[in-house]
Amino acid sequence: MRRARSEIAHALKTLSVMGLQELGAVYASPQAYTAYHGEVERIASGMKLSLQAFRGADNLRALGQQLTPRTPAVLLFIGGTPELAEFTQGLEKQARQRYIVALADVNLQTMQQMGAARNTPVIATQPVPMVNASLPVVRAYRETLARLFDEPPTSLSLAGYIAARYTHDVLADIDGVLTRQNVLAAFQRRNNLDVGGFRVQFNPQRRSSTYVTQSMLTVDGRLIG
Repeated sequence: MRRARSEIAHALKTLSVMGLQELGAVYASPQAYTAYHGEVERIASGMKLSLQAFRGADNLRALGQQLTPRTPAVLLFIGGTPELAEFTQGLEKQARQRYIVALADVNLQTMQQMGAARNTPVIATQPVPMVNASLPVVRAYRETLARLFDEPPTSLSLAGYIAARYTHDVLADIDGVLTRQNVLAAFQRRNNLDVGGFRVQFNPQRRSSTYVTQSMLTVDGRLIG
């Protein structure tokens, strides 16, 4: 939840800097609407952005087909990869060009494999470095991925790799036999760690990441970022 807030704020700030004054927010489910709508409205209002909300349910393809020419061209999508793929299929017949900004729960490569419409550019936020960055942790991630798996690097698996490295370092710093009690105590201390050049740190006053980057899936299937 807190991570998503920082990604929402980053996405909306990027759009406001570009001069955009109106956008839509698409929630993949009633649960996503309940969890995030208030926060999205608050952030958009603070940035002087006019917001139209669209609540998904059982048929996201139908929701995409129901958009009208007056619907904003740029849509913030809050949901997972399968839901976004289905929603873009509904946009395929739309005459107006749409642009979607998605959060880090979306895997752009997987979305392509699931048959997402190719005529809608998708920008995905991610709270980790780009998968082609030169940081030591990213190089180690790519080497490990190439050695163990037959799949391309993605921001989602990089986030998992960094989380695993952080977990390993916290556990390695515990003296004696690992127990439930001392493991919980170690993680509750929220130690700041440098994980291969990527700084993991916690701020009691701001418990959300300020590190957010973006990747873009273009209409011709290229991944930029």
